[in-house]
Amino acid sequence: MRGTSRASLAAVARRWEPVASAAGDEALRLADELFALVDALDSSGSLRRVLADPSSEPEVKAAVVTRLLQRADPRTVAVATDLVGARWSADRDLADAAQRLGVDAVLTAAEQAGQLDVVGDELFVITRALAGQRELRRTLHDPTVPPDQRAALIDAVLGGRAMPSTRALARRAAAAPRGRRFVAQLGDVMDLIAERFNRRVATVTVAAPLDGAQSERLASLLATALGRQVELNVIVDPTVVGGLRVQSGPDVIDATVLARLADARRRLAS
Repeated sequence: MRGTSRASLAAVARRWEPVASAAGDEALRLADELFALVDALDSSGSLRRVLADPSSEPEVKAAVVTRLLQRADPRTVAVATDLVGARWSADRDLADAAQRLGVDAVLTAAEQAGQLDVVGDELFVITRALAGQRELRRTLHDPTVPPDQRAALIDAVLGGRAMPSTRALARRAAAAPRGRRFVAQLGDVMDLIAERFNRRVATVTVAAPLDGAQSERLASLLATALGRQVELNVIVDPTVVGGLRVQSGPDVIDATVLARLADARRRLAS
Protein backbone atom coordinates (compact mmCIF):
# COMPACT_ATOMS: atom_id res chain seq x y z
CA MET A 1 0.00 0.00 0.00
CA ARG A 2 1.07 3.57 -0.64
CA GLY A 3 1.18 6.20 2.06
CA THR A 4 -2.38 7.46 1.60
CA SER A 5 -3.83 3.95 1.83
CA ARG A 6 -1.70 3.01 4.84
CA ALA A 7 -2.85 6.12 6.67
CA SER A 8 -6.50 5.41 5.81
CA LEU A 9 -6.22 1.80 6.98
CA ALA A 10 -4.56 2.85 10.23
CA ALA A 11 -7.30 5.39 10.94
CA VAL A 12 -10.16 2.97 10.25
CA ALA A 13 -8.40 0.19 12.19
CA ARG A 14 -8.14 2.41 15.27
CA ARG A 15 -11.90 2.93 15.19
CA TRP A 16 -12.58 -0.73 14.42
CA GLU A 17 -10.46 -2.28 17.17
CA PRO A 18 -12.69 -1.35 20.14
CA VAL A 19 -15.78 -2.50 18.21
CA ALA A 20 -14.21 -5.88 17.50
CA SER A 21 -12.97 -6.16 21.09
CA ALA A 22 -16.43 -5.51 22.49
CA ALA A 23 -17.94 -8.10 20.13
CA GLY A 24 -16.25 -11.05 21.87
CA ASP A 25 -16.95 -14.34 20.09
CA GLU A 26 -19.21 -12.48 17.66
CA ALA A 27 -16.08 -10.91 16.18
CA LEU A 28 -15.66 -14.11 14.14
CA ARG A 29 -19.03 -13.51 12.50
CA LEU A 30 -18.16 -9.89 11.81
CA ALA A 31 -14.93 -11.10 10.21
CA ASP A 32 -16.85 -13.47 7.94
CA GLU A 33 -19.04 -10.57 6.82
CA LEU A 34 -16.00 -8.43 6.07
CA PHE A 35 -14.49 -11.31 4.11
CA ALA A 36 -17.73 -11.51 2.10
CA LEU A 37 -17.27 -7.82 1.26
CA VAL A 38 -13.69 -8.55 0.16
CA ASP A 39 -14.91 -11.35 -2.11
CA ALA A 40 -17.49 -9.03 -3.68
CA LEU A 41 -14.83 -6.38 -4.31
CA ASP A 42 -12.37 -8.91 -5.71
CA SER A 43 -14.96 -10.29 -8.11
CA SER A 44 -16.17 -6.94 -9.49
CA GLY A 45 -13.87 -4.29 -10.89
CA SER A 46 -16.78 -1.90 -11.36
CA LEU A 47 -17.77 -2.23 -7.71
CA ARG A 48 -14.19 -1.57 -6.59
CA ARG A 49 -13.98 1.52 -8.77
CA VAL A 50 -17.25 2.94 -7.49
CA LEU A 51 -16.46 2.35 -3.81
CA ALA A 52 -12.81 3.43 -4.00
CA ASP A 53 -13.38 6.50 -6.19
CA PRO A 54 -12.50 9.59 -4.12
CA SER A 55 -14.69 11.75 -6.37
CA SER A 56 -17.85 9.77 -5.56
CA GLU A 57 -20.15 11.21 -2.92
CA PRO A 58 -19.72 9.44 0.45
CA GLU A 59 -23.51 9.13 0.76
CA VAL A 60 -23.68 7.29 -2.57
CA LYS A 61 -20.94 4.86 -1.57
CA ALA A 62 -22.53 4.32 1.83
CA ALA A 63 -25.83 3.49 0.15
CA VAL A 64 -24.13 0.95 -2.13
CA VAL A 65 -22.43 -0.74 0.83
CA THR A 66 -25.65 -0.80 2.83
CA ARG A 67 -27.46 -2.56 -0.02
CA LEU A 68 -24.58 -4.94 -0.51
CA LEU A 69 -24.48 -5.85 3.19
CA GLN A 70 -28.20 -5.62 3.90
CA ARG A 71 -28.18 -8.88 5.87
CA ALA A 72 -24.97 -8.12 7.76
CA ASP A 73 -24.53 -7.00 11.34
CA PRO A 74 -24.88 -3.20 11.75
CA ARG A 75 -21.33 -3.11 13.11
CA THR A 76 -20.03 -4.61 9.87
CA VAL A 77 -22.04 -2.14 7.82
CA ALA A 78 -20.65 0.72 9.91
CA VAL A 79 -17.00 -0.26 9.42
CA ALA A 80 -17.59 -0.92 5.71
CA THR A 81 -19.09 2.55 5.39
CA ASP A 82 -16.06 3.92 7.21
CA LEU A 83 -13.79 2.10 4.75
CA VAL A 84 -15.46 3.38 1.59
CA GLY A 85 -15.49 6.89 3.03
CA ALA A 86 -11.69 6.85 3.33
CA ARG A 87 -9.19 7.69 0.59
CA TRP A 88 -7.31 4.91 -1.21
CA SER A 89 -4.33 5.10 -3.55
CA ALA A 90 -5.60 2.21 -5.69
CA ASP A 91 -8.86 0.29 -6.10
CA ARG A 92 -7.37 -2.91 -4.70
CA ASP A 93 -6.26 -1.17 -1.51
CA LEU A 94 -9.89 -0.94 -0.39
CA ALA A 95 -10.32 -4.72 -0.62
CA ASP A 96 -6.94 -5.28 1.04
CA ALA A 97 -7.98 -3.01 3.90
CA ALA A 98 -11.26 -4.88 4.40
CA GLN A 99 -9.33 -8.16 4.40
CA ARG A 100 -6.93 -6.82 7.02
CA LEU A 101 -9.79 -5.67 9.27
CA GLY A 102 -11.39 -9.10 8.95
CA VAL A 103 -8.16 -10.76 10.04
CA ASP A 104 -7.85 -8.23 12.87
CA ALA A 105 -11.34 -9.20 14.06
CA VAL A 106 -10.38 -12.88 14.16
CA LEU A 107 -7.20 -12.11 16.09
CA THR A 108 -9.10 -9.87 18.47
CA ALA A 109 -11.54 -12.70 19.21
CA ALA A 110 -8.58 -14.96 20.00
CA GLU A 111 -6.98 -12.27 22.14
CA GLN A 112 -10.17 -11.68 24.12
CA ALA A 113 -10.41 -15.44 24.75
CA GLY A 114 -6.78 -15.59 25.92
CA GLN A 115 -5.89 -17.85 22.98
CA LEU A 116 -3.76 -15.58 20.78
CA ASP A 117 -0.49 -17.34 21.59
CA VAL A 118 -2.08 -20.74 20.97
CA VAL A 119 -3.42 -19.57 17.60
CA GLY A 120 0.06 -18.41 16.61
CA ASP A 121 1.53 -21.77 17.58
CA GLU A 122 -1.17 -23.65 15.68
CA LEU A 123 -0.65 -21.60 12.53
CA PHE A 124 3.06 -22.36 12.69
CA VAL A 125 2.36 -26.08 13.10
CA ILE A 126 0.12 -25.96 10.00
CA THR A 127 2.85 -24.36 7.91
CA ARG A 128 5.32 -27.01 9.03
CA ALA A 129 2.84 -29.82 8.35
CA LEU A 130 2.58 -28.59 4.76
CA ALA A 131 6.33 -28.30 4.25
CA GLY A 132 6.64 -31.66 2.54
CA GLN A 133 3.17 -31.68 0.98
CA ARG A 134 3.84 -30.11 -2.41
CA GLU A 135 0.68 -31.48 -4.04
CA LEU A 136 -1.52 -30.26 -1.18
CA ARG A 137 0.06 -26.80 -1.30
CA ARG A 138 -0.53 -26.69 -5.05
CA THR A 139 -4.18 -27.67 -4.59
CA LEU A 140 -4.67 -24.94 -2.00
CA HIS A 141 -3.57 -22.39 -4.61
CA ASP A 142 -5.38 -23.96 -7.58
CA PRO A 143 -8.15 -21.63 -8.87
CA THR A 144 -9.82 -24.56 -10.64
CA VAL A 145 -10.57 -26.17 -7.26
CA PRO A 146 -13.74 -24.67 -5.72
CA PRO A 147 -13.13 -22.54 -2.61
CA ASP A 148 -15.29 -24.76 -0.37
CA GLN A 149 -13.23 -27.78 -1.39
CA ARG A 150 -9.98 -26.00 -0.57
CA ALA A 151 -11.41 -25.03 2.82
CA ALA A 152 -12.50 -28.65 3.38
CA LEU A 153 -8.90 -29.74 2.81
CA ILE A 154 -7.82 -27.48 5.66
CA ASP A 155 -10.52 -28.98 7.88
CA ALA A 156 -9.04 -32.38 7.11
CA VAL A 157 -5.53 -31.16 7.97
CA LEU A 158 -6.74 -29.66 11.27
CA GLY A 159 -8.82 -32.69 12.17
CA GLY A 160 -11.10 -30.65 14.42
CA ARG A 161 -8.32 -29.96 16.92
CA ALA A 162 -7.58 -26.27 16.30
CA MET A 163 -8.93 -23.16 18.01
CA PRO A 164 -11.90 -21.46 16.29
CA SER A 165 -9.74 -18.49 15.29
CA THR A 166 -7.05 -20.76 13.85
CA ARG A 167 -9.65 -22.61 11.81
CA ALA A 168 -11.21 -19.34 10.59
CA LEU A 169 -7.85 -17.93 9.47
CA ALA A 170 -6.67 -21.14 7.80
CA ARG A 171 -9.97 -21.69 6.01
CA ARG A 172 -9.96 -18.10 4.76
CA ALA A 173 -6.40 -18.41 3.44
CA ALA A 174 -7.39 -21.58 1.58
CA ALA A 175 -10.74 -20.40 0.23
CA ALA A 176 -9.55 -16.95 -0.89
CA PRO A 177 -5.84 -16.95 -1.80
CA ARG A 178 -6.11 -13.46 -3.36
CA GLY A 179 -2.95 -14.10 -5.35
CA ARG A 180 -0.93 -15.31 -2.36
CA ARG A 181 0.37 -18.75 -1.45
CA PHE A 182 -1.32 -20.38 1.54
CA VAL A 183 1.82 -20.61 3.68
CA ALA A 184 2.77 -17.00 2.87
CA GLN A 185 -0.65 -15.83 4.03
CA LEU A 186 -0.33 -17.64 7.34
CA GLY A 187 3.15 -16.16 7.73
CA ASP A 188 1.67 -12.68 7.39
CA VAL A 189 -0.91 -13.50 10.06
CA MET A 190 1.79 -14.78 12.41
CA ASP A 191 3.60 -11.46 11.96
CA LEU A 192 0.40 -9.65 12.94
CA ILE A 193 0.12 -11.83 16.03
CA ALA A 194 3.70 -11.03 16.93
CA GLU A 195 2.98 -7.32 16.56
CA ARG A 196 0.19 -7.67 19.09
CA PHE A 197 2.76 -9.06 21.50
CA ASN A 198 5.12 -6.24 20.45
CA ARG A 199 7.59 -8.64 18.95
CA ARG A 200 8.51 -10.09 15.57
CA VAL A 201 8.42 -13.74 14.60
CA ALA A 202 11.68 -15.09 13.20
CA THR A 203 11.70 -18.48 11.52
CA VAL A 204 15.12 -19.99 12.12
CA THR A 205 16.22 -22.99 10.06
CA VAL A 206 19.18 -24.76 11.64
CA ALA A 207 21.18 -27.89 10.88
CA ALA A 208 20.90 -29.15 14.47
CA PRO A 209 18.57 -28.38 17.42
CA LEU A 210 19.38 -25.35 19.56
CA ASP A 211 19.66 -25.64 23.33
CA GLY A 212 18.13 -23.07 25.66
CA ALA A 213 21.25 -20.92 25.90
CA GLN A 214 21.72 -20.88 22.13
CA SER A 215 18.09 -19.90 21.58
CA GLU A 216 18.36 -17.04 24.07
CA ARG A 217 21.59 -15.77 22.49
CA LEU A 218 20.14 -15.95 18.98
CA ALA A 219 16.96 -14.15 20.08
CA SER A 220 19.11 -11.41 21.62
CA LEU A 221 21.17 -10.99 18.44
CA LEU A 222 18.06 -10.88 16.28
CA ALA A 223 16.46 -8.31 18.56
CA THR A 224 19.52 -6.13 17.98
CA ALA A 225 19.35 -6.67 14.22
CA LEU A 226 15.60 -6.10 13.90
CA GLY A 227 15.15 -3.44 16.54
CA ARG A 228 12.50 -5.24 18.60
CA GLN A 229 11.87 -8.34 20.68
CA VAL A 230 11.84 -11.53 18.63
CA GLU A 231 9.94 -14.80 19.01
CA LEU A 232 11.76 -17.78 17.49
CA ASN A 233 10.13 -20.54 15.47
CA VAL A 234 12.91 -23.11 15.05
CA ILE A 235 13.00 -25.62 12.17
CA VAL A 236 15.64 -28.34 12.14
CA ASP A 237 16.88 -29.18 8.64
CA PRO A 238 20.25 -31.00 8.35
CA THR A 239 20.59 -29.86 4.73
CA VAL A 240 20.51 -26.13 5.49
CA VAL A 241 23.48 -24.39 3.90
CA GLY A 242 25.82 -22.76 6.39
CA GLY A 243 24.01 -24.30 9.34
CA LEU A 244 21.65 -21.35 9.90
CA ARG A 245 19.02 -19.37 8.02
CA VAL A 246 16.81 -16.68 9.56
CA GLN A 247 13.71 -15.08 8.03
CA SER A 248 11.48 -12.52 9.70
CA GLY A 249 8.70 -11.25 7.45
CA PRO A 250 10.41 -10.04 4.26
CA ASP A 251 13.82 -9.89 5.97
CA VAL A 252 16.29 -12.71 5.43
CA ILE A 253 19.30 -12.44 7.72
CA ASP A 254 22.49 -14.23 6.80
CA ALA A 255 24.44 -15.98 9.52
CA THR A 256 27.45 -13.76 8.77
CA VAL A 257 25.39 -10.74 9.86
CA LEU A 258 24.71 -12.37 13.19
CA ALA A 259 28.36 -13.30 13.49
CA ARG A 260 29.37 -9.66 12.99
CA LEU A 261 26.84 -8.54 15.57
CA ALA A 262 28.14 -11.07 18.07
CA ASP A 263 31.73 -10.01 17.39
CA ALA A 264 30.82 -6.34 17.85
CA ARG A 265 29.11 -7.15 21.14
CA ARG A 266 32.22 -9.00 22.39
CA ARG A 267 34.45 -6.07 21.45
CA LEU A 268 32.18 -3.63 23.29
CA ALA A 269 32.17 -5.83 26.38
CA SER A 270 35.97 -6.18 26.43
